Amino acid sequence: MTGGSQGRNAMASKTLVNTQEKAKCPICLKNLTELLTLGCGHSYCQRCISRNKKSVTSPGGENRCFLCSIRNLFGNTKANQPPADVAEGLREVKLSPSTVQNADLCARHGEKLLLFCVEDRKVICWLCERSQEHRGHRTLLMDEVTKECQDKLQAVLKRLGKEQEEAEKLEADIQEEITSWKCQVETERKRIQMEFNHLRRILDSEEERELQRLDREEKTTLDSLAEAEDELVYQKQLVKELLSDLERRSQWSTLELLQDTSGIMKWSEIWTLKKPKTVSKKLKTVFRAPDLRGMLQSFRVDLTLNPGNLNLNLALSEDERQVTSVCIWPLKRYDCGILSSQHFSSGKHYWEVDVSKKTSWILGVHCRKRSAKYAERKDANHTNVSSTYRPKYGYWVIGLQNNFEYIVFEDSSSSDPKMLALFMAIPPRRVGVFLDYEAGIVSFLNVTNHGSLIYKFSKCYFSQPAYAYFNLYKCPAPMTLCLPNC
Repeated sequence: MTGGSQGRNAMASKTLVNTQEKAKCPICLKNLTELLTLGCGHSYCQRCISRNKKSVTSPGGENRCFLCSIRNLFGNTKANQPPADVAEGLREVKLSPSTVQNADLCARHGEKLLLFCVEDRKVICWLCERSQEHRGHRTLLMDEVTKECQDKLQAVLKRLGKEQEEAEKLEADIQEEITSWKCQVETERKRIQMEFNHLRRILDSEEERELQRLDREEKTTLDSLAEAEDELVYQKQLVKELLSDLERRSQWSTLELLQDTSGIMKWSEIWTLKKPKTVSKKLKTVFRAPDLRGMLQSFRVDLTLNPGNLNLNLALSEDERQVTSVCIWPLKRYDCGILSSQHFSSGKHYWEVDVSKKTSWILGVHCRKRSAKYAERKDANHTNVSSTYRPKYGYWVIGLQNNFEYIVFEDSSSSDPKMLALFMAIPPRRVGVFLDYEAGIVSFLNVTNHGSLIYKFSKCYFSQPAYAYFNLYKCPAPMTLCLPNC
C-alpha cells in the first residue's frame, strides 16, 4: 500500500470515528433512536427531547438547543433525518470495501455493525435496524451474541476434543484387539499344526508298523510256499525216475524180474506223494483305518429338532429329538424336511442320526439360499428330488431310497442334476455328520462300520448360518438324533 492511500485510509477512519461520535444523542449518550433534528442541525432522541423539554425552556417560554443554546428551535424539527454533519461526514468518507470490512462498518450505511438480526442471521448497524428490511425483527447486541457464540464454539470445541480423544482411544483399543486377535490366531494355528504334525507322526509310525507286519506275513507265507514248491519239485523228479525205471523193467522177462534185487518194485509200491501244508488264502490280520468317529467326538454337539418349521404331517417327540410322519387326510404334503433348532456360523461340529428303522431318508446340512425357494415349491411332491436337494440350492445331503440304494445329491456342469450311487459294504444304522464351516466341508460317516467315511462334500459355500437337515423322505418310520454321550 502506498503512503498516499495509507493517509487517505487513516483520514477516513478518523472521520468515521468522529461521525460515530456525532451519531450519539448528547443527552443519553447512546445511539440516536427515533431521530429528531433541530433547526440548528443538532440531533437528539425524540424521547430525550420530550423528557427534557422543560429543562431547556426559559421563563419567557423560549426553547433552547442543549448544545448551542439557540432559541425557538423546537418548532423547526425534522424527524427521522440524519444530522447534516453526520451525513456530510459520511459523504466525505469514501472507503474501499476492504476498509469498511476491516473497520467492522456497515457496507450500506457506513455505521458500525453493533447489532445482530436473529430472523435474517445477519450483522447490521443501527440504521439497518430501522430500515424497512429489518423493521420488526428481533435484534441483539453484538457483545451478547459474540459471547454466546464464543461460548457455543468453546463448548463444541471441548466436546469434539473429547470425541477426538475417545476416537483415538477406541482406535488404539482396536489396534490392540487386532494385535491380540492375530496373536491368538497365530498361537492357535501353531497349536493346530503341532497337533496334526503329532497325529501325522503317529499315523506314519502306525503305517510303517502295519506295513512291516504285512511284509513279515508275506515273507513267512511265501517262504512256506517256496519250501513246499521245492519239495514238490523233488518229489516230481523222483516219481519221474521211478516211472522211467519201471517202464524199462516192463520190457524184462519174468525170470529177470524175479531175480531183480534192487528193491525198486517194493519201494515203488509203498511210495506216496507227500502233499505240502495248506497255506491260508486270507491274511491273518486285516488293517482297519483309525476310527474317525472317535477322533470327531471332541466336536460333538447336542442338537434338537426345531418345532418352529414343523409341517402338519410331522410329529416331534417330547424331547424334540425324534421326528415321525403322520397321515392327515385329505392333506397331501410330501415335504417331510425339518431343521435343527441350533445353527452354525463358524467352527467344527459333529452329530449322529439313528436311521435303523427307515427304508428311505435324506440328511445332511442346509444353508438357506434365495434360489432354493422356487425349487422347493416346484419339487415339493418329490417328482424330482435330485433337482431340489443340491448344493446349488443350499443342500449338502446324502440319502437312501428303495431300501438299498444309497445316493449323493450333487451339482453337475449341465442343467440336468445328478445323483451319485454309493457302495455300502455294511449298511449304516447310524450316520455321523461332520461340518467344518470355515473349511467348507461336510462329511458323512458310517458309525455302524467303525466310523468309516461314506462321502465328503468339499468347497461348500455357506453364505448364511448352516443348520442340520433331516428328511423322512418316503418312509414314515422315525428318525432320531442321538445323544452326545451315546
